[in-house]
Amino acid sequence: MARVSNRSAGSLPLVLDDVSKRIVELLQEDGRRAWASIGKVVGLSEAAVRHRVQRLLDAGVMQIVAVTDPMQLGFARQAMIGIRCTGDMRPVAEALAAMPEVDYVVLTAGSFDLLVEVVCADEDHLVTLLNERIRTLDGVATTETFVYLKLHGQRYDWGTR
Repeated sequence: MARVSNRSAGSLPLVLDDVSKRIVELLQEDGRRAWASIGKVVGLSEAAVRHRVQRLLDAGVMQIVAVTDPMQLGFARQAMIGIRCTGDMRPVAEALAAMPEVDYVVLTAGSFDLLVEVVCADEDHLVTLLNERIRTLDGVATTETFVYLKLHGQRYDWGTR
């Protein structure tokens, strides 16, 4: 599964032409698709597709990863945590993003400053993460935790614009 990701702060965006966008879409459908197969669809050689994919990976436009259901892999507790911050939320976001349990961090506008998805081994792990590592961060004012009961759907094939 190809997963489009954010580029690192301060880097210039890679401009995608229609061929590169189509390559991304094909990899979103099947991240294991052969370069030659992609080449046939977009009209490029296998080597040209491989080169374009490497440029997309190097530029941070996408990642090619195995997307999993954590609960089926032995992680019994997954949650979304809404966080309200005092002051600048970016240092809090950076500290959270460095935690291995954190799947993603989103800066938001609205009731919460940050939304953080976490994957934990069990309830005790989640409690420890919240009490000892997240709530103790400088700048964290309050948290609200939404425990996942079941992953009902997850998609990464939204295409490109």
